[in-house]
Amino acid sequence: MKDGAFLGPLELHDGRWVVGDATRAGTRWVELRPDGLYQHEPDSEGQLFPWPRIMTGIWITWGKHPWNSVSRGSYTVKGMVAGRGGGWLHMTLRHPYEDCQLRFDQHARLYRAVDVLRLEYLLRHLIDEGKPHLLGDPEWVGDAVAHLTGGKNRWITSRALRRTAAEAVTVAGPDSP
Repeated sequence: MKDGAFLGPLELHDGRWVVGDATRAGTRWVELRPDGLYQHEPDSEGQLFPWPRIMTGIWITWGKHPWNSVSRGSYTVKGMVAGRGGGWLHMTLRHPYEDCQLRFDQHARLYRAVDVLRLEYLLRHLIDEGKPHLLGDPEWVGDAVAHLTGGKNRWITSRALRRTAAEAVTVAGPDSP
C-alpha cells in the first residue's frame, strides 16, 4: 500500500501505520510499532505501551477531553464522524492494571463511522486472539486494511463486524513478526 492509505483514523504515513494526523506539526498521534503502541505528543518524548500490556476492551471515542468522550460520539446523517475535537483510543493495561487513553488529532478528511468500527473490531480481535504484535508489521496491517476498506457505509451488526475482522486477519496471512 502507498502512503495515504487509510481506514478511519488509521493511516499509512512514511511507511508506518499511525492513528491520527501525523502530517501536521504539533499534533498527537499513535504509532503502531513492532514493540507496541507509541503515543506521540507535542513537546514530549512520547511513551511506549508494549503489546503484552494491552488487554481486551479497546475502543475509540471522540471529543476534546477523555471525560467528555464517554459516549461514542456524534455522527452525520451520511454516517460520518462529526466534530473536530480529536479522538481517544481507550484500553486497559496490565502489570499494573490501569485504564489508559491515548489521544490523537483528527485528519482534515472525514472518517466514515463504519471504517472506525471496522478498525476498532480489528484491534479487539487481535488483542483477544493474543496477536496484537501483528499491528507492528506495516505490510500485514496494509493487507488487513485493504480487506476492510470500501464497501457500503451502513449500519452493521456486532456479529458482522466480528466476522469481518476475523476475515481480515485470515486474508492478511499468517503471523509474520
